[in-house]
Amino acid sequence: MSAAKDIVQQILADADISINGSGPRDIVVHDERLYQRVLTDGSLGLGEAYMDGWWDCRCLDELFCRIMQTNAEEKTRNWKYALHVLKARVFNLSSKSRSFEVGEKHYDIGNELYRNMLDKRMVYSCAYWKDKGSLDEAQEAKLDLICRKLGLKAGDRILDIGCGWGSFAGYAAEKYGVKVVGISVSNEQVSLGKELCCGQSVDLRLQDYRDLNEKFDHIVSVGMFEHVGYKNYRTFMTTVNRCLKDDGLFLLHTIGNNISSVTTDPWIYKYIFPNSMIPSMAQISAAVEGLFVMEDWHNLGIYYDRTLTAWFRNFGENWNKIEALYDDRFFRMWKYYLLSSAGLFRARQLNVWQIVLSKKGVPGTYQPVR
Repeated sequence: MSAAKDIVQQILADADISINGSGPRDIVVHDERLYQRVLTDGSLGLGEAYMDGWWDCRCLDELFCRIMQTNAEEKTRNWKYALHVLKARVFNLSSKSRSFEVGEKHYDIGNELYRNMLDKRMVYSCAYWKDKGSLDEAQEAKLDLICRKLGLKAGDRILDIGCGWGSFAGYAAEKYGVKVVGISVSNEQVSLGKELCCGQSVDLRLQDYRDLNEKFDHIVSVGMFEHVGYKNYRTFMTTVNRCLKDDGLFLLHTIGNNISSVTTDPWIYKYIFPNSMIPSMAQISAAVEGLFVMEDWHNLGIYYDRTLTAWFRNFGENWNKIEALYDDRFFRMWKYYLLSSAGLFRARQLNVWQIVLSKKGVPGTYQPVR
């Protein structure tokens, strides 16, 4: 046990993180078995140990920001992580037969959870905080930014791939007079979304993107591409190309990775987003080559740290309203998810991109909107 402790302690010390220290990012250990668990299971073991109450940290977001800035987590990777990567290379983890799994395991765990965490429109993606003070304002600003980038006009027929609870669909129909078809792999999202968009020109469906074969004036996908998987990127882009009118625009809003990978962190994969992965610029570029012209590439990543901390604040303040539906281990899991993610964006390890694509190039020039 002491040898494992010495190794972990040195890894943390190299990142200026102390064990049982008083700093905001220092780790307080409650169970000495933590050290061997981290060396055996890496980031998965670290996250599970936190869920089990083996350790705490006053500011998880600061801890993970520092870990990622110093690449400390890479020092705990072993054959188990290599096997995790190999699995993603061998199998198509986001195949059509598996596409509804993330809906069942993440988005279907309770609409009340998301009602008490998100903004009033239930937007579950990075907000646009430029000149905005509240989460509600910043999320509406993001929705409006998308509408303006697409140049929506009354009567347009829009496709929203990964529509969530209908936040974009409802906003675009209400503010711009368009008709929206939204698809999701979550039963709970579609069910509540239909209620929230009742009376508007919005059609929400439980459907996999690969089954789409209709024409739309414009297409948008916000926070869904992270579930497509690198083996399906070309299929996704081919589907969008098939469904987009020749003079239409496609806006892709996705978290982006600084490096190309084939899977996600093992803890995130097991507990939060099964079969997910974050695309790189190179992977997206390869997927759109020959299908689209890139008109605009906008990085909003600096705003996700603030979005995630706002979600955690709502989650913590409203926990008493939903705690009967979950347990303390879930609370620790969700806290770990939100604040560790905030740390990754603070460290600029992850980005948020809004990419505007056309099929043949916008005549004259596309005017970027910010």
